[in-house]
Amino acid sequence: MQKVLVANRGEIAVRIIRACHDLGLQTVAVYSQADAEALHVLHADEAICIGEAPSQKSYLKIANILSACEITGADALHPGYGFLSENANFASICASCGVNFIGPSAETISLLGDKSKAKATAKSVKCPVIPGSEGVIDDVQEAMKEARKIGFPVFIKASAGGGGKGIRIAHDPDEFARQFSAARTEAEVSFNNPDVYLEKMIVNPRHIEVQIIGDKHGNYAYLGERDCTIQRRRQKLIEEAPSPILTPSMRKKIGEAAVDIVRAAKYHSVGTVEFLLDEDRNFYFMEVNTRIQVEHTVTEELTGIDLVKEQIRIAMGEKLKFKQKDVEFKGHVIQLRINAENPANNFAPSPGHLEYYIPPGGPHVRIDSACYSGYRIPPNYDSMIAKLIVMGKDREEAIAVAKRALKEFHIGGVYSTIPFHQYMLADPKFLSNDYVINYIDQLILEGCTFTPNKGS
Repeated sequence: MQKVLVANRGEIAVRIIRACHDLGLQTVAVYSQADAEALHVLHADEAICIGEAPSQKSYLKIANILSACEITGADALHPGYGFLSENANFASICASCGVNFIGPSAETISLLGDKSKAKATAKSVKCPVIPGSEGVIDDVQEAMKEARKIGFPVFIKASAGGGGKGIRIAHDPDEFARQFSAARTEAEVSFNNPDVYLEKMIVNPRHIEVQIIGDKHGNYAYLGERDCTIQRRRQKLIEEAPSPILTPSMRKKIGEAAVDIVRAAKYHSVGTVEFLLDEDRNFYFMEVNTRIQVEHTVTEELTGIDLVKEQIRIAMGEKLKFKQKDVEFKGHVIQLRINAENPANNFAPSPGHLEYYIPPGGPHVRIDSACYSGYRIPPNYDSMIAKLIVMGKDREEAIAVAKRALKEFHIGGVYSTIPFHQYMLADPKFLSNDYVINYIDQLILEGCTFTPNKGS
């Protein structure tokens, strides 16, 4: 591997380019017309425009991306997250073109990307799974019988879905048929696949995910968990590690379960196994994300392991240089997603010109961003401005560092989620670890505008 094309944009593209340069690898950035002045374009050794602003005409255009590989002589490709990162067909095409896809194999992506097959894999290694249908169901009458057997409320989930999308809830039999039909239509439109399956809705869960890593030589480890329960409409806003709700014995049990699943799938790369934790602290397998996660930074700071570098080394055929017993978890880490959204107006998107951008600094603060003063945040992609990652010897100290960092974070020209995070860091339920996955949605329903208290 000599030259890596980064088939992504924004902060993750910058993050990957930095890791490649640390490893002595050349980099190629691809960009849309809307991203001509983006930071990842400036940081890469070479850059090629691959299309118009809409992602379907640029970052999702496989032919254009592979043409960029051929033109620049890139022998490897890192997909980042989102876009084509979990597209098994893309990984297969890269392999057939002699381009090293930095991620798991196309076969593994296909297996774990199909939610029903992933669930079957988890069951095969005796990992607890959420009660649900054995596989895809396309007949509404058959689905109704299965839903009654599972027990309401039930999720109707797109088999090809992900990232919190493609999910409908039926609270009772009266609304089931309507939601089932709507879910299939939505799945067809969003994922070009109408298949859906049923799953018992776990009431008042916590969202826990486990970072795993595996090489091509059969070596595996789990690198701790992340608590991602603070979400809005299933989109994560705050992530922290270790989870304040897990005991050491639970951490070991859920970590080993995650490793068993990816070993059964012959996984080689970094990845994330997601679980739900019910009110009795039982965990249930949910899905596997076959890519680097937005919140990989949390695990990096907790363990001191550079996940992007490890991902690249694994793709080069190297063995892991550590074993499970070598992995140490030090302190407490919290990540706050700073998005161009207005929390006071139901998180409405706020793209536009960054009149000024002054990120925080000082001890125990990390910023991952692709923004700068004068940059224009385009309306075509996700709204992330930056990821603010803070560390402390314990949760209390990490929260104190986060409060300090948010006071130092100055953004002009667009709305941001900074006020939301300031509100949360003074919220009694968050501080006392007394919340579940629908907590933010409930606050929004109650009319909360997330205006921080003075001095918070």
